[in-house]
Amino acid sequence: MTIISQRMFRTLCGDARRKFGYAPAVISGAGELLTGRRPGVPEALASHLARARAYGLQEAVHWGEAYVFVPAPGLASWVVPMVDGEDLRGGLLGADVRLEPGTAPGAVAHWLEKGVERVAASAYVNALPAWSKARVREAALALEADFYRISGWKPALLRANKLKAHQQRQIAAAMEEQRKTPQAANSVDKERALLSLIRAGDRNGARRLLNEMLGVMFLSSPRLVVLRARAIELMGYLTRAAIEDSPLLEPLIERNHGWMEKLIRARDFETLSHVLMQALDDFMDGIYLHGFNCHDPRISRVLDFIRQNFDQAVSLEMAAKRAGLSRFRLSHIIKRGTGRTFLQHVMRLRVQKARRLLRQTGMSCAEIAGATGFCDQSYFVKHFRRITGVTPARFRKSGLHGSE
Repeated sequence: MTIISQRMFRTLCGDARRKFGYAPAVISGAGELLTGRRPGVPEALASHLARARAYGLQEAVHWGEAYVFVPAPGLASWVVPMVDGEDLRGGLLGADVRLEPGTAPGAVAHWLEKGVERVAASAYVNALPAWSKARVREAALALEADFYRISGWKPALLRANKLKAHQQRQIAAAMEEQRKTPQAANSVDKERALLSLIRAGDRNGARRLLNEMLGVMFLSSPRLVVLRARAIELMGYLTRAAIEDSPLLEPLIERNHGWMEKLIRARDFETLSHVLMQALDDFMDGIYLHGFNCHDPRISRVLDFIRQNFDQAVSLEMAAKRAGLSRFRLSHIIKRGTGRTFLQHVMRLRVQKARRLLRQTGMSCAEIAGATGFCDQSYFVKHFRRITGVTPARFRKSGLHGSE
């Protein structure tokens, strides 16, 4: 086994035994066991179980998280993708268990149809421990958390796929709701509502409404060329409306052109939806500091500087040099024009990004502190609690994911 070290694997096994009474195994992408043959598994079942594991691993990567799969009716197992950056190295396999209640006769019948002898199939199934669905899910999540904590790997691929999967679920729910209660959707009203949510800084509300709009768009015409045209039209509307309210937001046009090109290159609805969501996030970042009431070009230049550099070591002196003003003059202009100080604007953007990372990733507080420009973890926790009212750990644990 070369995917992870023996020491790391022993630690994972120790944690799993202590918490749930089983030992995980390492599998290849084809579902083959890399840590030796599990005792009690009949040779005739080996290939069938390997195919089920490979399927479970593929689904886990697709959904971006630990995945509970069904090797046969009435049974369950789970797998955690071992991903380092964008690379899938293999999987961590949980135990095979019977789902309470029952003795899983369906599993025996399933394998009889595959040519496995009844005695072998029955002996294997009856020897499995009986677990509840809740316990299976708990064990899967614990194995995932333990592996990435111990390994220190950063599963960028899983994080991206998890965001895509969440968006597709929201779109599917919107489509199902539209089928149940079909209405003549007023796209103009929805576009205005989306713009209002953007103006209010409600990122989560804007995402939900955008996904609802995408679901309705797909139902009205699933042809990719039509969907692409409507997505480009929507981005054009948002950009035009923002610039009409504040001409200083004209740089949005250039960024919008870049997203238009990505929308044109999208080859399926899922990719198109994901690109549009990324464009929405970028659009909101572009107008977050400016609002729709900033008419001083000097302030606009400084706010753009903050937006582009807030996650680095920025200072009022650096911004003043950019604006061609003294630091004292710039400090006065920003406070008078926006109602906030330079540092308050920087901290708001840092905490806003930290909220997204806490919600969307498994990064530690120390990692998030570094990614958002804070000098250390304690300084990050102090300012996060001051602005949000809770610590980062409490925010992540309690699901306080409201408007940003």
